Amino acid sequence: MGIALFRPPLDRLGAVSAENLAPLIAPSILSADFAHLADEAAAVAGADWLHVDVMDNHFVPNLTLGLPVVKSLLKATDIPIDCHLMITDPDRWAIGYAEAGAYNVTVHAEAVADAIGTAANIRKAGAKAGLSVKPGTDLDDWVEVLRHYDTLLVMTVEPGFGGQSFMPEMMTKVRRARTLVDTGHLTVVVQVDGGISADTIEQAAEAGADCFVAGSAVYSAQDPAAAIVALRAAAAAARPGVD
Repeated sequence: MGIALFRPPLDRLGAVSAENLAPLIAPSILSADFAHLADEAAAVAGADWLHVDVMDNHFVPNLTLGLPVVKSLLKATDIPIDCHLMITDPDRWAIGYAEAGAYNVTVHAEAVADAIGTAANIRKAGAKAGLSVKPGTDLDDWVEVLRHYDTLLVMTVEPGFGGQSFMPEMMTKVRRARTLVDTGHLTVVVQVDGGISADTIEQAAEAGADCFVAGSAVYSAQDPAAAIVALRAAAAAARPGVD
């Protein structure tokens, strides 16, 4: 496919640039068959991260799964687990996912009470700390806080449900994040989540995203593994400076 798979080690997820980090594809199990999650994880063995949406029907109007399922997934796959907590009181609950062995634990800026303290607790428990911002949240309000995080998740849909349409206007936020990273103001992996597909991944890559959460684009494909390869190649080709 013309580009090497790169999965950053635990102590090197941050401080990356678009030039030295191959595109990361994170299939979202929200689009998988919940009755066969171990098999669905095996079907995306070439993925960089496995994205797990934890929803509590309070912060978002949907209920999915929680820590017991994540613990089971951790036993079933060696793909790094990327937990996206769309829940109230993440300050209380995030540490449990980190202690269980999740690779990255992301909390929402709109829900966390002590963003810096929660990031420190996640990191102390052995995981990378992520901060997510909803479409209506101004990124610049969180730049100082993001200095304590490893991942920035830019939502390209309103959180709560899979299968929504990609919001291209969020690329302005992604470009701003990319600039902050490339100028040394932040050392985060820039992740996008929502409506990522073969039709939209190039826009997100061109804007500067590093990591792409893809649900139906992977799990609705006849060959999920091949879909991951194709998405990664499309993102790599669309990056600025790539002929």
